[in-house]
Amino acid sequence: MQKQLSTNHLLGIKDLTSDDINLIFETAEEFKDVINRPIKKVPSLRDITIANVFFENSTRTKLSFELAEKRLSADVINFSSSGSSVKKGETLLDTVNNILAMKVDMVVMRHSSPGAPHFLSNHIEANIVNAGDGTHEHPTQALLDTFSIKERLGEVAGKKVVIVGDILHSRVALSNIFALQKLGAEVMVCGPITLLPKYIESLGVKVELDIRKALEWCDVANILRIQLERQQIKYFPSLREYSLYYGVNKVMLENLDKEITIMHPGPINRGVELSSDVADSEHAIILDQVENGVAIRMAVLYLLASVSS
Repeated sequence: MQKQLSTNHLLGIKDLTSDDINLIFETAEEFKDVINRPIKKVPSLRDITIANVFFENSTRTKLSFELAEKRLSADVINFSSSGSSVKKGETLLDTVNNILAMKVDMVVMRHSSPGAPHFLSNHIEANIVNAGDGTHEHPTQALLDTFSIKERLGEVAGKKVVIVGDILHSRVALSNIFALQKLGAEVMVCGPITLLPKYIESLGVKVELDIRKALEWCDVANILRIQLERQQIKYFPSLREYSLYYGVNKVMLENLDKEITIMHPGPINRGVELSSDVADSEHAIILDQVENGVAIRMAVLYLLASVSS
């Protein structure tokens, strides 16, 4: 059994092997036991300092990383670009070098530019964890999603997973496709043709424009939100029309001849991509994903610290 990650950084799922992913899952299972104990802390990263460097707004991901770091007893520095020297023209490299001068061992970074964590990993000594770079990748989200599927269905290999919604602007979709394929799942994407990247079929995924056919096909539906903040032009007439054609509701699930699992990386636009009665139903594992996010991030941070020690 592999005991160490094959990489010093977590820049994207593309860089991980299936053995790396399985090692992260096994480690996360152990940490899940920890976070369900009365005393939820372990001293695993007691001598490690981690900087959360978020150049883009995030609540859930940032909170999840911060909680994971504190559960591992790491020292944590939080840096947000709003109200910082970045607004005064300081470069990405200068900002991070200043943080590293404070003797930081690991940097968790979210940035609006694709490839920013990769650029950083070539210029600084610390371990880099990509917490989302533009519309490129979001590796820890894909890891927690696939871990949640494994937990719910017993395994990922052979399962049919459809990713529904704004594939064009989603870093979650790309990371999920890579992770699911590495673990042997079949992947389909579904959404309006204007929100599907032109290259998508070259990734070896099926494409379906009819949401009902997609739900009939799948074991798991991972529903993405419409990322209006990333859209510079209109890709569909209105949210009401999108909801009419691609929103998942209870009636649709009841008309299927099987039970399927519903996932969502959050935050949910209730009544747009997902109705409340689906989001809160027994089909959904959305809150399990949130809990698993902390365990997965604990596992990633712990394993990266082990590689560099």
